[in-house]
Amino acid sequence: MEAAVPMRIRTLVLAVASIFAAWSWSGQSALAQEASGGTDSAGKPATLGTITVTAQPETATTPVSGYIATRAATASKTDTPLIETPQAVTVITRDEIVDQGAQNIQDALNYAAGVRSDAYGLDSRTDSFRVRGSEPTVYLDGLRQNYNWYTSTTRVEPYTLERIEVLRGPASMLYGQGSTAGVVNLVSKRPLAEAQREIGISYGTHNRRQIQADLTGPLTEDGTWLYRVVAVGRKADTQVDHVRDDRMLIAPSLTWRPSARTSLTLQALWQDDKSGSTSQFFPWEGVLLDNPNGQIPVERFIGEPGWDRYDSQRRSFGWLFEHSFNDNWTVRQNFRWAKNKVDYRSLYGDSFNASQGWVGDPINKRLIGRYADATLTNVTMLTADQHLEGKFDTGAVKHHMLVGFDAAYARERKESGLGLPVYMDGGTVPLIDVYNPVYGNFTPPAMSDDPTARQRDTGIYLQDQLKFGPNWIVVAGLRYDRSVNGVEGEDDSVSTATSKRLGVMYAADNGWSPYLSYSESFTPVTGLDAYNQRFRPMRGKQIEAGLKYESQDGRTAFNAAVYSLKEENRLVPDPANANNSVQAGETKNTGLELELKTAIGRQFDMVASYNYIDLDDQLEGMPRHQASIWGKYRFAIGQATGFSAGAGVRWLGSFRDGQGPRIPGVTLVDAMLAYDTPSWRYALNATNLLNKTYVSTCLSRGDCWFGAQRSIIASASYRF
Repeated sequence: MEAAVPMRIRTLVLAVASIFAAWSWSGQSALAQEASGGTDSAGKPATLGTITVTAQPETATTPVSGYIATRAATASKTDTPLIETPQAVTVITRDEIVDQGAQNIQDALNYAAGVRSDAYGLDSRTDSFRVRGSEPTVYLDGLRQNYNWYTSTTRVEPYTLERIEVLRGPASMLYGQGSTAGVVNLVSKRPLAEAQREIGISYGTHNRRQIQADLTGPLTEDGTWLYRVVAVGRKADTQVDHVRDDRMLIAPSLTWRPSARTSLTLQALWQDDKSGSTSQFFPWEGVLLDNPNGQIPVERFIGEPGWDRYDSQRRSFGWLFEHSFNDNWTVRQNFRWAKNKVDYRSLYGDSFNASQGWVGDPINKRLIGRYADATLTNVTMLTADQHLEGKFDTGAVKHHMLVGFDAAYARERKESGLGLPVYMDGGTVPLIDVYNPVYGNFTPPAMSDDPTARQRDTGIYLQDQLKFGPNWIVVAGLRYDRSVNGVEGEDDSVSTATSKRLGVMYAADNGWSPYLSYSESFTPVTGLDAYNQRFRPMRGKQIEAGLKYESQDGRTAFNAAVYSLKEENRLVPDPANANNSVQAGETKNTGLELELKTAIGRQFDMVASYNYIDLDDQLEGMPRHQASIWGKYRFAIGQATGFSAGAGVRWLGSFRDGQGPRIPGVTLVDAMLAYDTPSWRYALNATNLLNKTYVSTCLSRGDCWFGAQRSIIASASYRF
């Protein structure tokens, strides 16, 4: 256990508490003054003209003004107020994504409670993040986004999203197989009834050049047909030499509303990415520990220019269908077909044996062995979720019931090749001098077909959200899953599970809602161990107690949660056999999460969070303490209004992974300047403003990852 909570954490918690207390006094007073019309320069009551405001009520998918969403669907698959949801949920709104200048999903989660957003630092192949110590399942519009590992999918573009919802903790009762971390649900931009059009350009660090467009509105005068087109084009390098980050994307969608009770939204995506691997898998000595040659440069590339790549394509088509039979009964179906192609070729460092990170050059520690790994993966996915939602009363109890069936099918075809370092039997890949690399002396490995893999998942679920009187809420659910994994030439592996969920909440009239909940997770573990024994499914259980607050005007939301997570059968390295994995008995982690979102007056928006986690030693290392705070202030210069400035601080405590070296804590600063007019927005965003070189993690097996260095991006967008 670490010593007492660091002074900076106590200071941050006290600051958050002080801001919250100040809001409850001065913030409400200011709002009351605004509501009464305020005063003129002479101190007399001012008279305001009549203002008519027409606003659409917020739903779980509509745009949100500011940082505070009050409704979400991820935790229940129904449009439910967050204050009535007995489980921890964080919603990152579109405004927050824009203000913080998020360039990927990792960036967008930098200030989310309970999340370690850069679990593997800068990684151009995938967005790596952890929730409550584990890897969450990623969904897009309520449907599973990928199959298997990142080598079978394409990174999601944040410009295509309306919001990101993080459901923290097991969620198998609603979504089937998944880890104890829960679900990160990405919500797409959808066609809007009001015409909105935007085009923008940006330029930034590492020669990043991007153009983007977002066009939406009605196609017919009566609003029966709505459209939206989102497009992105980008050319960019990265902080690692010879690794680019190019993208071409277009995402059209079309909504048909023949009546107020029926809607059908068609969605499509065409996306091509050209990139490589910023992860070089360097050893401890040279990244975190001393090396006689100094620290390995952050920009160092030890692959082969022209051969290394991470090129991905994604094509998808689907729909979101909804029909209400009356005010109480609604049926929905969400469906998506997706085809992903990933061409991944990488020469990466042999740092997986901690005692032999420089096995090719143990004295000088300059030459490193490399693996040459090549895969060409084609994955086809079909996912569908259909459910019936009903509202009815039984005596004094109000029911909000959901009964549904979901299914997913995935087929993976792959070619692969592997070249070993020269010091291994059959090895052909030459060593390379990390401190003075010379490229060109390399022969790519031969490729061969791998057996086709298939996965079929089906689940049926029943959930009821019950209200007893005006204040008591109970959420109960039950689900049965069947998962079949097959590899060509082998018998299928079949896993079944029954998952439960129960939550109790008291929603007080003053805006405070304490709750207690229980939830479970179920994760099939595919493959065989080194002794040809099948792995057992992982099972997780969580008990969570929390307290939520939402002010009557919706301008402040506070959440506190404590939890205890247990999981059985997690894969861990076999201490007796480096080529094998074994399943741990029971692992456990506990934690505390605090989150505050508030809007003070008309000028200031703030997001703050603090996370504490106590991980089992068998789990991958995570910082025990994390804290972050982001604020945005609007101001005028002379008679010119529309200016805003934002700043954020992220702090991660020190930690270690197993027997690996201790990773120092780090404090990172982000900033933003913007100027908005009715038609234009100009912005300057900086992440890691002070350009700190830091290590995001070093695993006990021997390899390390650098964190993202400073990025500065200037952008301009025109709305018409």
